[in-house]
Order: sequence, then structure tokens, then C-alpha cells
Amino acid sequence: MADKQISLPAKLINGGIAGLIGVTCVFPIDLAKTRLQNQQNGSRLYTSMSDCLIKTIRSEGYFGMYRGAAVNLTLVTPEKAIKLAANDFFRHHLSKDGRKLTLFKEMLAGCGAGTCQVIVTTPMEMLKIQLQDAGRIAAQRKLMPQTVAPGSVEPKSPTAMQISRELLREKGIAGLYKGLGATLLRDVPFSIIYFPLFANLNNLGKKGAEGPAPFYVSFLSGCIAGSTAAVAVNPVDVIKTRLQSLNRGSTEDTYSGVTDCIRKILRNEGPSAFLKGAYCRALVIAPLFGIAQVVYFLGVGEFILSFLPKKDH
Repeated sequence: MADKQISLPAKLINGGIAGLIGVTCVFPIDLAKTRLQNQQNGSRLYTSMSDCLIKTIRSEGYFGMYRGAAVNLTLVTPEKAIKLAANDFFRHHLSKDGRKLTLFKEMLAGCGAGTCQVIVTTPMEMLKIQLQDAGRIAAQRKLMPQTVAPGSVEPKSPTAMQISRELLREKGIAGLYKGLGATLLRDVPFSIIYFPLFANLNNLGKKGAEGPAPFYVSFLSGCIAGSTAAVAVNPVDVIKTRLQSLNRGSTEDTYSGVTDCIRKILRNEGPSAFLKGAYCRALVIAPLFGIAQVVYFLGVGEFILSFLPKKDH
């Protein structure tokens, strides 16, 4: 984030608030991304992000665009806390005598932060994807009634708690970490790209050697670095989304792992399938990091901490 000196507790508060605001603002776009990435050739319901959002509102109402948002809003604060704390930890231990980190060490710190982040990210994303994609599966059933057995009752959309309990009962804690490998393959490269790119773009707009960058420079640097990293790792995000989807249409492929997923996507849908949802993902990530810069610039974390009683030493 921005280079001004901020205490770790303030950074955690800033990250949590930025995550909560960001998720609320961009979640409908994230839902469209998930549904676009999950639909396969022969079972396409949506032609674009706008088409997906319009059809979602018509069939599920306005709040249908926020399916799975509760999971993200609950877990986004610990996720951001782990990521920010881990990046600070690795940057501190990789720096020598306060010297500026080399690009390689910046990337190494980002790698460590991304690796630690998946502790929370994997179950959060896995549960979110089930809830986000439920409307697409239901719409597909309506279009293909012949696939439903006569007299059967259409299943209701499950809740995050129901999915969690079922996975824990059947597969233990490992059930919540379905797609862990793909999540690592996405989040580690994302952090390796984002953190150094943001730091270097932000440095370009600094006022003098030691002066902080203006707010608008940090804002734009966060947006550019976030969207660049998001598009760069989108192929892995498609794989992760497919692997973490528990329910599928009757005509859709299932996958046994990362390699099997790559092979079937290439064979049945072509290389362009790995770019599904890239536009949506860039639109999700750029505002998230732009909002984070607003929160940092306003010093929300420091403001909140100023009201807490200080310990006497």
C-alpha cells in the first residue's frame, strides 16, 4: 500500500474496512465473473457481464446479485489482515539496515504474503462460488427440463453453513480446501506481480526522494497494479473456479485436478476460455485496491485507534 508510516494495527483496520467497502461495491461484478467463467460451450446462458447482471436481476431480484456476499464480508477482514501482516513481516526480514528492497526481494515478500493468504482465501472462495453459481445452475435446469426426473422437487439453493457442514461431515477440513493448489497458483503470482508493481508505480509520483506520493498517484497505481495482476492470473482463476464448483449442469465437464481441467478446457473450449471473466475480474480488483488507497489516505485506521485507551508504560 502507500508508503507513509502506518502501524500494523492501523494497517489491519484499514485493510479490513477497505475490504468490506470494496466487496459491497463490486460484488455484483464478481458474481458475473464467476458465472461467466463457469459456463461451458453448449450451456451458455450469458453473453457478457451486462447480460449476466440483467438476467440475474430479472430471475433472482436485485439481491440475487449479492449471493455469497455474506461469506466474503465475514472473512474478508481476516484475509486482508493476514495478507498485509505477512507482506510487512517478509519485507521487514528481507530488508537489511533499512535499505530499499530489490525487485527480487519485493517479489519474494509478495510470494510469502500470497502463500499465507490462502489459509482464509481458499474456503472463502470455495463457499462463495457455490452460492454465486447456484442461480446459473437453477436457470440451466429450467431451460433443460428433460434432465430433471419426473415428480422430483427442484432443490433449493443451499446456504454457506449447509455447504460447510456437509463438506466437514463428508471430507473433514480438507473439504473446505478443495482447489487449494489452484488458489495458490493464482494468489501467489498475483501478489508477486501486484506488490512490486504498485510500489514502483507509486514511487514514480513521489514529491522528492522522501516525500509521499500524492493521493491520486497512489490511487491510480493501486488500480493499475491490481487490474494488471488480475488479468495476468485470470487463466488460473478460471481453473480455480471450475475446480471449486461442486454442482454442475448435466452437460458440463467435471475435473479431477488442475492438469485434467486444463486439458479438457483446451480440448472442448479452446485457449480463449482461459480469458473468460478477465474483464470482470479487472473491474473487480481495480476498485478494490483504489478503495484501499482511499482508506489509507484518510487514515481511518489511525483515527479509530486514537479513540482507544493507550497503555501506560
